[in-house]
Amino acid sequence: MSNALDFTFSDLIAGYLTGYDPDTDIAELHTSDGRPYSVKLTVNTVGEMMRNLGEAYIDATAQLRGLMQPGRFIHVYGVFYPAEADGTAFEAKHVTLFGKEADEYRFESQDWWLKQIVKIADFYLDSEFGPGATTFDFRNYRTDLTMLGTATQSTRQETDTISRLIYGLATAYMISGKQPYLDAASSGAQYLIDHLCCVDRTAEIAYWYHAITIQPDGTERKILASEFGDDYDAIPCYEQIYALAGLTQVYRITGDPKLREIIDLTVNLFDKYFKDKTNFSDGTPRRGYYSHIDPVTFDPLSPALNEGGRTNRDRKNWNSVGDHIPAYLINLFLATGEERFADMLEDQCDTITQHFPDYENSPFVQEKFFGDWRKDQKYGSQLNRAIVGHNLKIAWNLMRVNSTRPKAEYVAFAEKIADLMPGVGSDRQRGGWYDMVERVKQPGEKFHRLVWHDRKAWWQQEQGILAYLILNGVFGKPEYAKQARESAAFYNAWMLDTGAGGVYFNVLANGMPFALGGERSKGSHSMAMYHSAELAFLASVYGNLLSNNQPMDFYFRPQPGAFNGMLRVSPDLLPPKSVKIEQVWVNGHEHRDFDPTGLTVRLPRSQEQQTVRVRLAPVSVSFSADTLDTTGGRAQISLLGTLAVADLSVLREQVEAALTAGCDTISFDVTDLVYLDPQAVRYLALTKQHREFTLDVIGAKGQVAQQLQDSELYQELATAGGRKGGRS
Repeated sequence: MSNALDFTFSDLIAGYLTGYDPDTDIAELHTSDGRPYSVKLTVNTVGEMMRNLGEAYIDATAQLRGLMQPGRFIHVYGVFYPAEADGTAFEAKHVTLFGKEADEYRFESQDWWLKQIVKIADFYLDSEFGPGATTFDFRNYRTDLTMLGTATQSTRQETDTISRLIYGLATAYMISGKQPYLDAASSGAQYLIDHLCCVDRTAEIAYWYHAITIQPDGTERKILASEFGDDYDAIPCYEQIYALAGLTQVYRITGDPKLREIIDLTVNLFDKYFKDKTNFSDGTPRRGYYSHIDPVTFDPLSPALNEGGRTNRDRKNWNSVGDHIPAYLINLFLATGEERFADMLEDQCDTITQHFPDYENSPFVQEKFFGDWRKDQKYGSQLNRAIVGHNLKIAWNLMRVNSTRPKAEYVAFAEKIADLMPGVGSDRQRGGWYDMVERVKQPGEKFHRLVWHDRKAWWQQEQGILAYLILNGVFGKPEYAKQARESAAFYNAWMLDTGAGGVYFNVLANGMPFALGGERSKGSHSMAMYHSAELAFLASVYGNLLSNNQPMDFYFRPQPGAFNGMLRVSPDLLPPKSVKIEQVWVNGHEHRDFDPTGLTVRLPRSQEQQTVRVRLAPVSVSFSADTLDTTGGRAQISLLGTLAVADLSVLREQVEAALTAGCDTISFDVTDLVYLDPQAVRYLALTKQHREFTLDVIGAKGQVAQQLQDSELYQELATAGGRKGGRS
């Protein structure tokens, strides 16, 4: 027997307007996946312009009907009236608008995310240290905060949440230059080392306590092993990973050698105890990192890890392998430029690309494994289930690493995820991304079943926004821009607590705040400032520098002698030569000793800490084709950036000019080309078909090399003696 929807209920529709009839007061729209709706406006319908943290309510009720232009994206909250004469009616109670113009999205303005991260930082400083605090004693820090930001009775201090707050505050400084944020972050980093870190000089490692509890007499009770869920009585890899998030971000700004020492010692811990250095029977390395080690022996194969009904012995998972990349490893490489960290990034991405796809069985990656990479589909509560945000996180981070170690497999995997996730992990009715779902549908099921609920967590919205922002920034595909905008619209419309401040942990599917249990909090074992700050920082970077052609300022505070006098200022792993330094100031004075395309600043000698402000700007074009020489019948053309469909005319112009000049050989240097659209390859093949000439390609790597290899044209390049180098 089917269930009849014969009762009224309220819900949210997110969609694009296709028309408005003022006589009937009915607006027509279609959702992200093209489903049509008729929306009845009433005398009580309220219009509101989306607002950022710190902004007052912006009423748009009086102008609402005049803003119902075709193409405008809106959110409509209203009441459904099923089984009426003309079908199911829907009356709007509240309409959220995202800009004054039909094609305007306020969150794409240059300073939207900057303003947001500043308000989030202020919320946490006020909550933890009191409004207007100028000194930041982390002995007063508390992990647990209410929805209003007040501390609970708990005196617990957890390593990872302190680290995540430090990361957020340091990141807020990097984008705003507000000194109190860095002061608090630096104080927190030192507190973390002094109170929650154990350095073993004999083993040359550092490891981190799970938490401490401040006793009534002021003493500390240290807690080494995790006390949470599936991780109980073990040291989970992800907790050690996130202990470095804050320290690494402060180090990136200051170059403090004390922080670098602890970071290096913790990386030694990963290498010595978590990293799998064994081989399969055929001698092939197993690779990857174990998910847990025994807190006494540090042994990932200890039988004790399987006591108490838990199964943490000889296990690997997404968190133990992939979380290194965003939590500290990219930032450590950005700060140092050391190739060993790039090697680690490549190794992690290779491992993910090799073992996580499972597309013959599910549209979601496999996340849990035994040590030998057999699937573990009976682990804890996850079983054979997927976390939507982890899929999106893989796509985002593969695209980041592809900018420094380009590989076709990274691009293919990222795009596979990007193409699949909207249909199986997003809410195409209301917007936003779901949490945990069943990886496999059962017979007769249309949707992948939601495991816990249909609520939406703030951190998973972050992964969706950043994944599609960077994909759009690199490839410029309209579908990626659409997904990024829809994701950012849901987050900014519903995840921001514009009343109390900060960001909600969870909202219901329809955007209303979920305020029960631990998910009522603004500070908890799971939540601090990390994801909201990371989102604001990188959404600003990807939006301004990769898509919207807007400059940005970044701030650093290097100590005397930091980084051997060479400050690296790239905000993220971005496509080569996509960004340049426009201007630098040191202690308020213009400074000219910098490499604009290498994104480095030579620091002046000083015995004091220096304030460095760097203005970065996008390179004016995302693709360039420059003819360097046409002598001897050979045209040498350098290709740089992303060769998308829109850029074919630029390529065609250079090729036609070379052929008109009588060149019978065209040599492309593609060393700095990060993406080659298949249409460009077909253009070259067709041109060769009608006009005989020889092609020579130098420096092809990653997706570019793969695109050439997948075409018949590649065979002609090989017989023509073309050199094909680089990583593949």
